[in-house]
Formats: sequence, structure tokens, C-alpha cells
Amino acid sequence: MNRRLIECVPNFSEGRNQVTIEAIAEAIRAVDGVSLLNVDPGKATNRTVYTFVGEPEAVCEAAFQSAKKGAELIDMSRHSGEHPRFGAMDVCPLVPVSGISMEETVEFARALGKRLGEELGLTIFLYEHAATSIERRNLAAVRAGEYEGLPEKLRATDWRPDFGPTTFNTKSGATAVGARDFLIAFNVNLNTTSVRRANSIAFDVREKGRAKRTGDPITGEIVRDEAGNAVYEPGSLASVKAIGWFIEEYGIAQISMNLTNTGVTPLHLAFDEVIEKARARGVHVTGSELVGLVPLSALLDAGRYFLRKQKRSTGVSDAELIKIAVRTLGLSELSPFDPQTRIIDYAIKDHSKKQLIDLSFRALVEETASESPAPGGGSISAALGALGAALATMVANLSSHKRGWDSRWEEFSDWADRGKSFHTELTMLVDADTDAFNVLMGTFGLPKVTDEEKELRRTAIQTATREAIEVPLRVMRAALGSMDVIRAMADVGNPNSASDAGVGALCARSAVMGAYLNVQINASSLDDKHFVDQALNEGANIQSRAQAAEVEILEIVRSKL
Repeated sequence: MNRRLIECVPNFSEGRNQVTIEAIAEAIRAVDGVSLLNVDPGKATNRTVYTFVGEPEAVCEAAFQSAKKGAELIDMSRHSGEHPRFGAMDVCPLVPVSGISMEETVEFARALGKRLGEELGLTIFLYEHAATSIERRNLAAVRAGEYEGLPEKLRATDWRPDFGPTTFNTKSGATAVGARDFLIAFNVNLNTTSVRRANSIAFDVREKGRAKRTGDPITGEIVRDEAGNAVYEPGSLASVKAIGWFIEEYGIAQISMNLTNTGVTPLHLAFDEVIEKARARGVHVTGSELVGLVPLSALLDAGRYFLRKQKRSTGVSDAELIKIAVRTLGLSELSPFDPQTRIIDYAIKDHSKKQLIDLSFRALVEETASESPAPGGGSISAALGALGAALATMVANLSSHKRGWDSRWEEFSDWADRGKSFHTELTMLVDADTDAFNVLMGTFGLPKVTDEEKELRRTAIQTATREAIEVPLRVMRAALGSMDVIRAMADVGNPNSASDAGVGALCARSAVMGAYLNVQINASSLDDKHFVDQALNEGANIQSRAQAAEVEILEIVRSKL
């Protein structure tokens, strides 16, 4: 089962006083089990975004302690900034990361809101998935009127806080606590200082759009419905909130966007749409910045999108895709963008765990040669398979850029993507095989004094043995699958790289046969004979197919030499 992880991204109304910013960060760091991944202050917005992850209970404790510190140090009656706000801890969203549902995250958000209201005396509104009514789902509606409008808002019967006092707290204001999906806060930089022009572009793209007017689109009278509410003309991007503002510290205007559903409007499409709308108004986009952290998938998708626009293969490494995305989006224009600290998948990685795939090739060879029993044949079989699939991917990428084959770039890009999927999986299985072996060895050291201990030990050994069979089976399946790509590249790929495809076939076949040896040696220790028979039969079938594929591929290769 996946470890339960949630992310918390509280926004505090302080972006200039470094002592206060650090004090809040320290309150978060002081909670065991929480990793503070990013602290992102903004002087013009006078706002700091903190990002931390951990088990739900620990994250909620860190959120509480940071809110307590913020309430002590921030005085909203003296606050001003470009960003909408109504409280010291302005918003506190919880985001499910892994091993936990949105429904469970909602319960944690509501419990946190209740505690903030009862123990700290903060005025709490629940929003997004945690909201207690449809009217309160949208953060903009909850925060409408901002800090200055709170006294009047709190007097309205339909805006009674979910938790905490109903009287206006001049020092701390109010806080919105919620549970939401992953949101990307994305600012696009413009070559203008005009907030009016930036807002016009923001209204062009944001889902809400702009108020419909009669006659002149700027000075005309706003069209209203029967209830007296303004009628809006939708913008071009669904699931996007946007405003324009001027950032004094950089001397530029920006389009500040919240991408609330990147499955509907991904990062790269939002960027390109702003470019088009800005160009229509005589404004140029110079770059962009991300606030907080971004999922790896968002930048990989962006990298592929920009490569496709160039009619280039997308089957390149993740590092290359990220580099293309960062450069094209201009993410380092205002400050350096470090993928290791700004991409959430990398930031939450457990760097304390030693991984074989992170070793240099020399170190991997020497580790294999050492007196340690792992890595052994299973991990090396996976590594061979990864190299074979990588060679096929290389041939596909070379073929997609071959002079005179420009019309075939997409065909070979698709093959490169398939090859990459196999060498990525096989690379991961290098460590998975060693991990399975180490777990199995660990079970033999379990206590075996009482009958209960003996039974628990026996069960643990059998479970670990089954995993030690399943991992090399996965190696066999992936290596055999890669041979389809290898065969295609030997047949229709760049003929100058035919020998590379041949070596790929040799690696893939060896990976299959080596992994099958590991299936066989572990199968002899498993009591579940039905599973053993299935595993051995499947392994024998895959080995036979891989050997036949090797012969076929080498015949193709020899015909091209």
C-alpha cells in the first residue's frame, strides 16, 4: 500500500519581513514527519507561499503551528499587496498526493478548520471540496470583499463562518481552509508596465471572462440578468483563473493564473494562449514563473508539446523534456528554476535510500563485483534490458532527424516513445529486483521461537519469495516488449544504425534469459504450486519468443550490413 501523503500549501500575508517569513517556516520544520519543500515569498504581493508534505496528521499539525505563528506576527490592519487576501493565514489548502482519497482529505481539512477556530480563535471558512455549501466552493467567492470587506460580510447571515468567531478580527482577518486537487500557480511575464493591459489579457483567457457591456466594450453599460447580476462573456481557457498585476521588484506586469484542472487546460496551452492574446494587444510575453511546486507530468507534457511543434521526436529523456519546457516557458527569466527543488516528484523523493540506478557505471560494476550478494543476476538482467531498449530508442530518434526523412518524424517519434517506456520500466526494475532480494533475505532473520512467530516468519518468507519471482517476470515481459521496437528499427530505421539495433536484440534476449533463471531459482522455494506452474510456463513462453525474435532481428540486421 502507498504511504499516505498530503500536501499543504498555505499562503500567508507577509512577503517582505524575512524574520516573520522564516519564523513561520521554522514552525513547520519543527513538526516531525513533515518535509518543507519550498518557501516562495513575493514582495509586490506581500505574500509567501509555503509547500510541505507528509502524513496527514503531521501535515495538519504543521499547518496549525504555522497558523499560530502567523497570527502572532502578522497584523492585517497594516497589510497591503497586489494579491487578493483577507487573512494572516489567507488560505490553507490540503491536497491528496498518494494513498489517500479526496473524501478523506476533506475530513482532515474540516478537522483542521475546526481546531483553528476553537483553539486559535481564527475565523474559518471552508472552501473547494471541503465547502459546506455550493456558494462557498469557489475561493474567489469566499474571499470577495477581501480584508476590508470582512466586517460587512460577517454581518450577513448567509456568510456565517464555518468555525471560529463571527466578529471581525482586525489583526488576523479570516482564513479559508479547504481540500482541493493539485493547482498550478503560474505567472506569465509581459513587456509592459500597464496593469490595464495585463488585466485585459487576463480577462481574454480566464474562464470567467469579462462582464458583457452594451455598445463600447470598455465604457458601455454592464449587461445584467433578471436578478441584477452581471452577465459575463467567457474567456478562452476553461479551469483557469487569472488577473493582471504589476510587480514592482521586477518592473513588469504579469498575468497571474491559477490552473485548477491541468487535464482541461495544461501549463503549455495556457502559456501559448497568453502569447496569442498578448500579441493581439501589441504586448510581448518574455517568460514566466511558477509559484510553489509543479508536478513532473506538467513539465514533461510541456516538453513533448514544444518538441511536436518543432516536428522533433518526443522520445527523449525526462531531463531533456524538462530542459525544453523550462527554456520555452522562460521559467528562469526572473530567478533560476531548479527541477530538483521545484518539481514535487523530485522534491519528495527519499534521497537517503541508496539506489543502484543513481550510481555511475563504474560504481555499478564495482558494486556488482563486491562480496555483497546484491545486485545480482536479476538486477543485471534488468540493466541489460534497459540498455537494449535504449539502443532501439536511439535508432528511432536518429531516424526521426535523418535528412530526407522529414515526413516520417512522427512515425519514428512514436517508436521512440515506445522504446522509452520500456527502458524507463526496466531501469526501475534494476532496483526493484535488488529490493525484492533484500526483503527476502530479511525474512530469514525474523524470530522463530514460538509457534506464532514461526507462522509469521513462514508467511513473510512466502510473500517475499513470490515478489522475488514476480519482479524478474516483469523484466521478461518488458524486455520482450522492447523487441518489437528493436525489430522495427532494424527493419525500417536508419540503416546506418542497423548494428545498434542488433546489439539491442542481443541485450533484450539476454535480459529475458537471465531474468528467467531468477524466476526458476526462486520458484523452487514457493509453496503455492499453482502460481509456480503459471510463472514457469509464462517464463518459458517468453524466453522462446525472445530467442526467436533475436534470430529474426539479427537476420534483418545482417541483410543491411
